[in-house]
Amino acid sequence: MRKTLIALMFAAALPTVAMAMPGGDGSMGPRHGGEHHGRGDAPYSQLDLSREQRQQIGKLMGEQMHDRKQLVEKYLEKLPAADQKALKDEIKAKKDKTQSDIRAVLKPDQQKRFDEMQKKRADRQAEWKQFKEWKAQQATKAQ
Repeated sequence: MRKTLIALMFAAALPTVAMAMPGGDGSMGPRHGGEHHGRGDAPYSQLDLSREQRQQIGKLMGEQMHDRKQLVEKYLEKLPAADQKALKDEIKAKKDKTQSDIRAVLKPDQQKRFDEMQKKRADRQAEWKQFKEWKAQQATKAQ
């Protein structure tokens, strides 16, 4: 079961890694002048998409990410509690390391904004968790 879960998680993460890879030929499309600007090396950047197309593709990719997360959660729930905790701890450790590595690349003023962004994100996550708990309580009261 553990090998299946690891294979599933690897398969789920592979498209994300593949999309993050630069094109390799160094060209970024006619509007980017060959330089990396923001998300200039994002997937489909060389297709010269309209704003509407970028929004539609972004929505589709967001839905795919959400569906993939639900799938992983579905199989994660089937693992014993100890394995669930170990997997969640490993994912958190990798995320924390990546955040630390990203912060190390930034200049001091960027680090300050990055820290503010991270705090806002953590606050929103805490609020969302509280809302989900409240909603679950309301559902049990209604029954």
